[in-house]
Amino acid sequence: MNQDKKYLVNKIFNNETIRTVWDKDEEKYYISVVDIIGIVSESNNPRNYGKVLKHRLKQEENETVTNCNQLKLKALDEKYYNTDVVDIEGMFRIIESVPSKNAEPIKQWLAKLGRERIDEVFDPSIAAQRSIDLYRVKGYDEQWISKRIKGIQDRRKLTGVWKDGGITKNKEYAILTNEIYKTWSGMDASEYKSYKGLRKESLRDNMSDIEVALADLGEIATRELAKKKNPQGLKENIEIARRGGKITGNTRKNLEEELGESVITSSNALNYEYVDAKEIEMKV
Repeated sequence: MNQDKKYLVNKIFNNETIRTVWDKDEEKYYISVVDIIGIVSESNNPRNYGKVLKHRLKQEENETVTNCNQLKLKALDEKYYNTDVVDIEGMFRIIESVPSKNAEPIKQWLAKLGRERIDEVFDPSIAAQRSIDLYRVKGYDEQWISKRIKGIQDRRKLTGVWKDGGITKNKEYAILTNEIYKTWSGMDASEYKSYKGLRKESLRDNMSDIEVALADLGEIATRELAKKKNPQGLKENIEIARRGGKITGNTRKNLEEELGESVITSSNALNYEYVDAKEIEMKV
């Protein structure tokens, strides 16, 4: 089990073995249902327990398990078999459905998270401070954190301008962001993350100072052009995004000519490395 998977899932279950796989197309983790049930239910036959649970949830019109996906996961005999899996949200919903003392610590943890998020609704500064504290724990210095928070604010200004231009869907925001990235870096956000060996991690959090500056410039240039040109709809905004990316691309080119090397790096801030043992084929 990779170190990242232990951190994301196994740590929740006190480092018990949970089969976890990453779907790069959907950019999310999937977790074995039978493994989850085997740990939290205390059952000697987790597969049978899962069938009973599935039947009960179906009667309750709960689709958590009834509509789960299947992936090929490695069994004890070292062979791969189609196995029911759920995403992170589904994992927690299964845990909430199992009456067991093993599930109680996780349920209490979820309740604590819920209370904290409600507190943040009444006092947003709590969420802001939580983000700053998390960056400090990860080893980022105060100057970097300050720039990162400002970058988040600048991003919100850009999405606000896009909204004024008729952009309302998350998919459209992603398309425009990718146009900026592709024009100045040659890669969309997903390709850039893959180049850096990332999965769920933030791309900006794993960029060099120069990469962050270029990413910021691309979005700021796009924002100012959009404010000036007032594009409406996705097609017009794509053209503006490309122009903002082109300005950044020219800056990158000039800097690289002076430095004599590329400023795009595969380096990241992770203390672990992802290793894919086998390509997992999703059932469509």
